[in-house]
Amino acid sequence: MEQMRVNGKEYTVIGLLGKGKGGYSYLAEDESGRYVLKQIHHEPCDYYQFGNKLEAEMRDYARLEKSGIRIPKLLASDEKEERILKEYIDGPTVYELILTGKMEERYREQIRHMCGLLYPLNLNIDYFPTNFVASDGFIWYIDFECNEYMEEWNFENWGIKYWSKTKEFMDYVNKA
Repeated sequence: MEQMRVNGKEYTVIGLLGKGKGGYSYLAEDESGRYVLKQIHHEPCDYYQFGNKLEAEMRDYARLEKSGIRIPKLLASDEKEERILKEYIDGPTVYELILTGKMEERYREQIRHMCGLLYPLNLNIDYFPTNFVASDGFIWYIDFECNEYMEEWNFENWGIKYWSKTKEFMDYVNKA
């Protein structure tokens, strides 16, 4: 199994959880438990502009932590290796729940509650359902990306299109 280090501490990589605009997220573990280890990448993204991705992760985490929405704890940041280590939230993604017909209305109610915390702070998050995990009846925003609020990209105008088996959701599924 592959080993990766964060600030000199070694973690065993169990597998790839997903690839996003800013990096690859892996399920990793050590003797104490399981974590998400994110390796920043520098692959081009034609629809999103980045500065320093690691700095953006740290800044966005701080903003989201103050917002009061449920996010995993940031446990470590390694500037040299461009890696972060965060708490692992075990459970299916909202994307998986929609795909398998197990999506519950309470999760839509919870995302609307999150919006009620974020919008007054002038923040949007990435509302795509792969960025949310359901665990013990609650949804967690597992990404740290956030942006200045823009009505076009809020949940009601963009995100909701992907929180049930809509045409947009099914088009995405069929492309993947």
